[in-house]
Amino acid sequence: MQTIEANGAVIPSIGLGTWELRGRTCARIVEQAIKLGYRHIDTAQVYENEREVGEGLRASGVRRDEMFLTTKVWTTHFAPHDLERSVKESLVRLRLSEVDLLLLHWPNPQVPLAETLGALAHARQLGLARHVGVSNFTVALIEEAVAASPAPLACNQVEYHPYLDQTKVREACARHGLAMVAYSPVAKGRIKSDATLARIGRAHGKTPAQVCLRWLVQQGVAAIPRTSRIERLSENIDLFDFALSVEEMHEVFQMGGADGRMTDFAFAPKWD
Repeated sequence: MQTIEANGAVIPSIGLGTWELRGRTCARIVEQAIKLGYRHIDTAQVYENEREVGEGLRASGVRRDEMFLTTKVWTTHFAPHDLERSVKESLVRLRLSEVDLLLLHWPNPQVPLAETLGALAHARQLGLARHVGVSNFTVALIEEAVAASPAPLACNQVEYHPYLDQTKVREACARHGLAMVAYSPVAKGRIKSDATLARIGRAHGKTPAQVCLRWLVQQGVAAIPRTSRIERLSENIDLFDFALSVEEMHEVFQMGGADGRMTDFAFAPKWD
């Protein structure tokens, strides 16, 4: 499995996203994914599945130190004491002593960012997380966070797929040595019927989803596709036996625009 290094963190290039996975299905998918070779699992407090993710992790039989596990603090827990307490509760649900990466899930302008980042760094100091980072941060917020954070930030997790141009955010991450982790990397399944990706895929004997994920990995971006289907798990990790040409990479880049965003909420920041 390829990895991306950023400020001390070594992040496997492909992981499993678990948003909307619940109950026994969630535990089973996590267990299967790990047995198939996944070493990077992503969850969050607001997904309400940390307990099941922990169950899947244990059922897989793979040693904890071989796994990279991320969870994310929800915005209502950004006040310093709240943050620490909520992270400890996450660890109880996961039945782990620490996570590998702890992220702020969305920016929250109601709490001064410097205070939240101080609490995040403190959680790391306490040994609750090996690395810390942010999610859904814009260029301006990345600049502010890097300047204010007492601990090095390992990543910015954002929506990224061929339909959404994230050049500015990608460049800001690179400038500050942050990894970029892509959620909804296959555009919530929309890429399945994409003619360009299908054509490129045929040349390599690969599916549109594999082309899409390979495009991300070749940029040095980690991707966390979510699926509830076992057969899709194998497909999403089978990316390391082919490469896209410069022309093919360029062709996929041309598909992106500012209007390709699929995850947007009233509380979202003003996007780049």
